[in-house]
Amino acid sequence: MRLDLSHYLDLEGFPCLSLFEGVESCYEVLGQPLKDFCAALKGQEIHGKVMPGAVCEGDGIFIGEGSCVEPGAYIKGPCWIGSNTQIRHTAYLRGNVVVGDECVVGHATEVKNSIFLNKAKAGHFAYVGDSVLGVNVNLGAGTKLANLKVIPSDIILSLDGEKIPTGLRKLGAILGNGTELGCNSVTSPGTILAPFSIVYPAISIKGAFSKKKIFKLSNMVMTKRSD
Repeated sequence: MRLDLSHYLDLEGFPCLSLFEGVESCYEVLGQPLKDFCAALKGQEIHGKVMPGAVCEGDGIFIGEGSCVEPGAYIKGPCWIGSNTQIRHTAYLRGNVVVGDECVVGHATEVKNSIFLNKAKAGHFAYVGDSVLGVNVNLGAGTKLANLKVIPSDIILSLDGEKIPTGLRKLGAILGNGTELGCNSVTSPGTILAPFSIVYPAISIKGAFSKKKIFKLSNMVMTKRSD
């Protein structure tokens, strides 16, 4: 499968492997699998540090050892956070969120119905909606992963000239391991990038790609090329 989960995402060492059981395509986990996993979370289990002024509200919140939730952050359950992860000042996690180990959800960053694999980072002013960030993915300041089409309809992926229905009304981005997005970049709903792709700052991109790409502006015209 050209959208095979293993092609885009490395699950080795991820603490919530059960989340991906039976998942074949990289985007399918954002449907029922993520809902079911989060629905099974009960109570609040805090092993890390929640600083004064941070808010953890609702049922189904887990925070692993060594993780820190800074003042002003707001976590609305269900939400699962791994070990040694930073939830920084004024971050907003608003339900059905799974964040792995050694991740960063940064200042003024909003996350919903999304998954961060280990060491993924959205450090500053980002929006992450209905998306998966692979291992070591980094979002530059102001990055937006848009998840809802302007014209009401399900998300249809465009891969190598083929249209692939997802059955999802909302789908942001699937960012393969090691992908880097520059500051103020925007991905359109249903964007899928292969591992180690690079998006230069202030670019809006769309589409699904099975091979590494570099997106940059040349004389104010967006170009894309394989490495």
